[in-house]
Amino acid sequence: MTAAVRLRDVAGHLPGPPVPASFFTEYPQAQDELRNSPMFKVPSLRHHVTDGETNVDLVEEAVASLVDRWGRDEIRAVDVLLMHSQLPEIPFVGAAGEVAQRLGLRPSWVIDVANAGCASFVHMLQLARQILVTTDARRALICNAQTMAGQLFTQSRVRGLAQAAIPGDGCGVAYLTTGASGSCVLGLRAHHLAAYAGQMRLEREDGRRYWEAGDGQPRVGFSMDGVAAVLERGNRLVPAVVRDVCQEVGVTGADIDVLITNQPNRTFLRTWREALGLPAERHPDTFDRYGNLFGAAMPITLDDAAATGQIPDGALVVLGGFAHAGDYAGAVAIRWEGRG
Repeated sequence: MTAAVRLRDVAGHLPGPPVPASFFTEYPQAQDELRNSPMFKVPSLRHHVTDGETNVDLVEEAVASLVDRWGRDEIRAVDVLLMHSQLPEIPFVGAAGEVAQRLGLRPSWVIDVANAGCASFVHMLQLARQILVTTDARRALICNAQTMAGQLFTQSRVRGLAQAAIPGDGCGVAYLTTGASGSCVLGLRAHHLAAYAGQMRLEREDGRRYWEAGDGQPRVGFSMDGVAAVLERGNRLVPAVVRDVCQEVGVTGADIDVLITNQPNRTFLRTWREALGLPAERHPDTFDRYGNLFGAAMPITLDDAAATGQIPDGALVVLGGFAHAGDYAGAVAIRWEGRG
């Protein structure tokens, strides 16, 4: 069943010029017990959306690369459109419908995905595969847009916190089809861990909820205990789900040619590859150039690795990651056959 679904192409887009670490480190620093946590070691660079730049704008820029390689008619023929937005511009309406309108698409399936966070690319691959093999749909477009860095983390009373300097903005998209050509999706494993759901939260220093009037600025609700728990879970969950998908397709972790993960911080990246016995050159790392791209990290890092010659044809590529405080972990194995 899975052999019929192919990853045909992937593309990424990063908004604006790179923003240096000094944008944050030279700003007045708030009292923050998390300042020395390995979770918040500052990357050298990241990108920020400009005022008014939206998730749909980023998707349009990323998809332009697919249009250049495949032609507008090919991309407009997609049957399935899946979208994950972080941060949604409108609480009630997802961005997928506007993406379809902007790109001139008329898909039968238009789905905004709210869960799976930093690993939502794997989650959407799973959804796309299920739809493509059980319906008459033949083409799918997956979109991961991240706009939190330039909007939430640059606020005047958030910018001085340890959490502010880590994220970056960007968008990654992928084109999938059924058929005999393209990089074959060999297997996919996903773990929904409900015990950890709801532990990642948005809060304001005045205690108001995000929709209530007041001058408190929203930020992610981190605590020392919470960060320690996330570090422990993340260190454990990603190698475990990667091993699961390797077992599913009959290989071991040592057989992975290229490991693509989400890019939360240097500690996770090092721990994951060491746990799987992989050298650094087989685990592409974009953190210091782009920061933590949340859900957009996997497709952007995959596109970056492909563009820089880090993925030879025939390579076993495994994408894996976890979300939020550990409520989701997923991995997918692909036999890479280049773009096309």
